[in-house]
Amino acid sequence: MLAPSWEEHATRLANAEEQDMPRVLMDISVKAAVNLQQDAFVVIGRDTRPSSEKLSRSVIDGVTVLEGQFHDYGLLTTPQLHYMVYCRNTGGQYGKATIEGYYEKLSKAFMELTKQASCSGDENRSLKVDCANGIGALKLREMEHYITQGLSVQLFNDGTKGKLNHLCGADFVKSHQKPPQGMEMKSNERCCSFDGDADRIVYYYLDVDGHFHLIDGDKIATLISSFLKELLLEIGESLNIGVVQTAYANGSSTRYLEEVMKVPVYCTKTGVKHLHHKAQEFDIGVYFEANGHGTVLFSKAAETKIKQLARELENKKRKAAKMLENVIDLINQTAGDAISDMLVIEAVLILKGLTVQQWDALYTDLPNRQLKVKVADRQVISTTDAERQVVTPPGLQEAINDLVKKYKLSRAFVRPSGTEDIVRVYAEADSQVRKCGPRTC
Repeated sequence: MLAPSWEEHATRLANAEEQDMPRVLMDISVKAAVNLQQDAFVVIGRDTRPSSEKLSRSVIDGVTVLEGQFHDYGLLTTPQLHYMVYCRNTGGQYGKATIEGYYEKLSKAFMELTKQASCSGDENRSLKVDCANGIGALKLREMEHYITQGLSVQLFNDGTKGKLNHLCGADFVKSHQKPPQGMEMKSNERCCSFDGDADRIVYYYLDVDGHFHLIDGDKIATLISSFLKELLLEIGESLNIGVVQTAYANGSSTRYLEEVMKVPVYCTKTGVKHLHHKAQEFDIGVYFEANGHGTVLFSKAAETKIKQLARELENKKRKAAKMLENVIDLINQTAGDAISDMLVIEAVLILKGLTVQQWDALYTDLPNRQLKVKVADRQVISTTDAERQVVTPPGLQEAINDLVKKYKLSRAFVRPSGTEDIVRVYAEADSQVRKCGPRTC
């Protein structure tokens, strides 16, 4: 995760003319207090898109010209690349910086975790996975034999035919509320979709009547955080756990977490960088955007305490502490990782004895709508309170408040796009009684 202070430097460098590059690089080095005597080391990975190999060679050329060192891992998912960087930056403490090390660490934790199950819930431990014709298919195929005893995966849209993210993938499934092309689904089968670079995941199934049910990032966060809270209660440890959401999180998920599970929920601006940094404030921070991008972060103090308890406690308490220790190893804390998140979800479902339908029934999403409205100048609108309240123009927030008062469990917000002249509109309420008109949404 790029430090926010470096975003300005990255923007300057990206916009610099070729002849100005040396000067801009030196200026950034001075401002960021970079020690130019220290050898630079760059970790490189690429995906399966045709352009990736050429871009990768360009990066290698650039590093070589500047007399830096590099390691080219070749084909990797985006979160696997994050994992390799963190392994190297921690001197191997986080794990072995190889693709085999990644597979071995996650699979060992998954197998250790699932063997603690007293009942298997959904007896059919098989999962259909839509890989969006992306790099995730290649890497999940490589990992299959590491987890065959605990989970059978059937891959679809694996890149052998079809285009990246075309009529498939996590974004398509969430946006269109229907299965991806190329996957045949039977009722009550557990299915999931990655996105093209395998950092997002959503689950779904068809009920006996053939109706499609989506399980998005909100319900993934709810499942995982509820499981972690139960383990903390079992061991009697008061580590603080928090769930981080954005304004787009469904209100039912927030109420379930706060009122039923007694897990505190915090809201940040839209964007993984905001959620990730907020999650770092807790002993255990869980964050997922509704689109399925997210992970779990454990503070160093929490990791040390959990590992200590796994050695010292006895009976049920020790078992719970050991499960937490396995979760620490199973989750990819560097970034949202569809493969890692999938294994965590599957393990939790097994350990809690839940079917996909029972997971879906934890709470019912409030009906909601999202719209994009073209405007002449998006900067006319400014917001506060994690983009949930309008500051300017005057009177707009009051108009939204007047509309919201008319409906139960309702809320709505508008926020400007960060890149184009459109305004995004979100609204939810306890029931959908009529279609939104242009003046009421």
